Amino acid sequence: MQVLDRRKALAVVPFFRLGFRPFFLLGSVLAMLAIPLWIMALNGWFAGWQPTGGWLAWHRHELLFGFAAAIIAGFLLTAVQNWTGAPGLSGKPLMVLTALWVAARLAWLVGAPMWLAVLLDFLFLPLVAAQMARSVWPVRQVRNYPLVVMLTLMAIANGVTLYGIVTGNDQLQRQATVGGVWFVAAIMSMIGGRVIPFFTQRGLLRKEGVIAWPKFDWALLIGTILVSIIIMQGWAMQPKVLIGVVFAALAVGHLIRVVRWYDAGIWRVPLLWSLHLANAWLAVACVAMALWHFSMLANMSIAVHALTVGAMGGLILAMIARVTLGHTGRQLQPPKSMTWAFILFNIGTLARVVVVDWAYFPGLWIAAVCWGLSFAMYLWSYAPMLWQARVDGQPG
Repeated sequence: MQVLDRRKALAVVPFFRLGFRPFFLLGSVLAMLAIPLWIMALNGWFAGWQPTGGWLAWHRHELLFGFAAAIIAGFLLTAVQNWTGAPGLSGKPLMVLTALWVAARLAWLVGAPMWLAVLLDFLFLPLVAAQMARSVWPVRQVRNYPLVVMLTLMAIANGVTLYGIVTGNDQLQRQATVGGVWFVAAIMSMIGGRVIPFFTQRGLLRKEGVIAWPKFDWALLIGTILVSIIIMQGWAMQPKVLIGVVFAALAVGHLIRVVRWYDAGIWRVPLLWSLHLANAWLAVACVAMALWHFSMLANMSIAVHALTVGAMGGLILAMIARVTLGHTGRQLQPPKSMTWAFILFNIGTLARVVVVDWAYFPGLWIAAVCWGLSFAMYLWSYAPMLWQARVDGQPG
């Protein structure tokens, strides 16, 4: 039976053998193009061209529910195979899911009828959540149930965002996307808590890793989910001292993680320091949110972009660089260009979070160029790995 399954798996076109392949590649293409397109639109380069819902709605929606959702789907639909021992989504079902994602991206970008863009887009996350539930439920893998919950909450946030776009309700769009971003932060908190200490121990050949604090990790996860829900329903879109206290507690928790997980040896390994810096940006985002709620920071944008660019984008770039190597049968030695990609990315994050405050358009352009080049460098080195078969001849 195992031989038959292996033959069946090897018969699938390599690009559709596991979810990380199409979604890492296509998600990175979207990331590479989306930020420069947005900055060009801000500068008035596309006066005669409007995506469905307009450029601002497109920017808010696509970086979260297009790019981030694709990478999350690719990672989870691949990792769940290792977690459960059951075959991951592959072949024709994966092709259909990929085609749905691509169709939604094109529908938004070319200005397709609103009903079509909404329909195509709304289906994606519920299907990913259903596939995850279908994988973890039969084996009663309780530790991964929260991922199904968070995918469902992301789907709800997307639905609220889409309703805001359809009705032209800018405030509803804003609170739903900011809430959705913090749902992604909850996923990052959970997955990061599993992989960053583990990857650090393995990558530095340490005999012992960081001792797990399950209750601490659950507290961070639940706290992040709660603030996400509160933001999405709109109550925390104005400064509230109580919410500031919650974010301050989350900030302390993430700063404790930054210190606990730190090992001076990471600076020799780009695949590690990139992960640790992304995790540090998550702590910065929590600090900035707390300061904004305490009325000590003028603009929530600093916190949102520390999270979306530094933490979310940074963790994605670091994770796809590592996961692609591991799941294509290669040694965990990234191309040298990825070191520069990680450096450029963090320079761009500093530009978006810090420089924009006193030099708006120069800061945006620096951030956009660094972001675009970082993902372009990933694609240049990794795209052949994603569409070719594993180098060790194994399925996947």
